[in-house]
Amino acid sequence: MTIHIESLQIDTIIGLLDFERKKEQRIFIDLEATYIYEKGIFINYADLATLIESQIKQAQYELLEEALLEIKESIITCYPSIESLKLKITKPDILKNCHVALSHDWREI
Repeated sequence: MTIHIESLQIDTIIGLLDFERKKEQRIFIDLEATYIYEKGIFINYADLATLIESQIKQAQYELLEEALLEIKESIITCYPSIESLKLKITKPDILKNCHVALSHDWREI
């Protein structure tokens, strides 16, 4: 099975620049995870979204790289049935003429 969470909007402190540390900015998280489904054992996407949002808001990361790696670790710890994971963090408002993003794809966990 593959679970998708697309455009999970979170307002949080994230980034290195002075103004990014003072005021929350909008980010979007996209997730794609494959997992083994067994009857009665499934991944609740609402719980997964809440886990991601809580971690992002509490940690107030400076680097998107750190955010991706720590979110990945939390997810695979909570959901050991996940076999592969793709995460993307988008900052739509940091540059006037584009959205910037960072992503990583873990094929085998």
